[in-house]
Amino acid sequence: MASLEIPNRQARWLWLRANGLSQPPTGPLDVLQIIRDLGFVHIDTVRNVTRAHNHILWSRNQNYREGMLWVLLENRQLFEHFTHDASLIPVHVLPLWRRQFQRLGEKAARGAWLQSGLGRAELENIRKRIELEGPLSTHAFESGARGKEMWARPPHKKALDQMWYAGELATSHRQNFVKFYDLGERVFPTRFDAAEEDGQALDKLHESAVDRLAIATPGEVQRFWDASSAAEVREWVSAANMVPVRVQSADGTWREAWGAWDIEARLARLSQPGKRLRLLNPFDPAIRDRMRLERLFGFEYRNEMFVPQAKRRWGYYVYPLLEGDRFVGRVELKADRTKGWLRVSGFWPEPGVKWPDTRVEKLHRELQRFARLAGLREVRLGRLAETAAQNAV
Repeated sequence: MASLEIPNRQARWLWLRANGLSQPPTGPLDVLQIIRDLGFVHIDTVRNVTRAHNHILWSRNQNYREGMLWVLLENRQLFEHFTHDASLIPVHVLPLWRRQFQRLGEKAARGAWLQSGLGRAELENIRKRIELEGPLSTHAFESGARGKEMWARPPHKKALDQMWYAGELATSHRQNFVKFYDLGERVFPTRFDAAEEDGQALDKLHESAVDRLAIATPGEVQRFWDASSAAEVREWVSAANMVPVRVQSADGTWREAWGAWDIEARLARLSQPGKRLRLLNPFDPAIRDRMRLERLFGFEYRNEMFVPQAKRRWGYYVYPLLEGDRFVGRVELKADRTKGWLRVSGFWPEPGVKWPDTRVEKLHRELQRFARLAGLREVRLGRLAETAAQNAV
């Protein structure tokens, strides 16, 4: 069967549509449906202006406000576990997750940085307290730590994490972003009763990954859920009902990949994304796979939060700027919630992209909308005005 050829611009449009970024972020808000469409949403402790999960959901519908997703966790429409990172996952995925509980639980138990040093009786006492007292946070337990490093966390925290990865414990709810642990069977009442056989579950996870990626290499399928090995994905791909495709990269080269079973229908109904300028979060699913991002858009991006300041090319928390179907720059923001302002502290246009007043104004409007999400009243353009003026023509 001859491979279906997908030019670069169509590949970009497919990816933006799959990520809910091709239409205006307006209209009736359905938070659960946004997360179902994305597959899951990454949650993060860092609050630069607002936390990543709030920004990701707001980027799809700007009627979203901070904290709206937590009721879905409390109502058991979402559950919290680990994909490529801590994530909120629609509960309909739960029957496919038994293998991941076992896989990550065993990995956590082996990992030196998670080993608690507590005996079985002490672990059981932690579990027993939660059974008797109900959901408890890590603050309810006391045990010493040697320092602030990840590997030196208190023994009780390591023990809680071990049991959480294995599904013995689960996130009941979060309060001011603090996780409260409860027994897995109380949060996941149908976890095993409705569980798929491991092989069937893995097939369905792979299928759902391709459905959300639209076009993908085996490595991209693997990285979506991060729930299988490269060999398992290759074996599944060899037997799966997918369409062979050749995808054009931003640099003009072509790459063999696979398309979803309905890829031709998706291509037939494609339309050009709107020209809106969007501020994306560093953890947004559209840019999470940095290799795919650079291949499709020619946009090199690195999250430099954990890079020493002297070695950063851009900044600590830098937001990509998407306009239509291309990235036109990146911006660093700082905020003071107490004083109510948002400030541009760094701005970097993409090479070859001009920043006339019209484009600056589009970004200014987006920043004003973003500020409202975080309850901020004032936007200070700072570095933006100066740098944009040098790239206006």
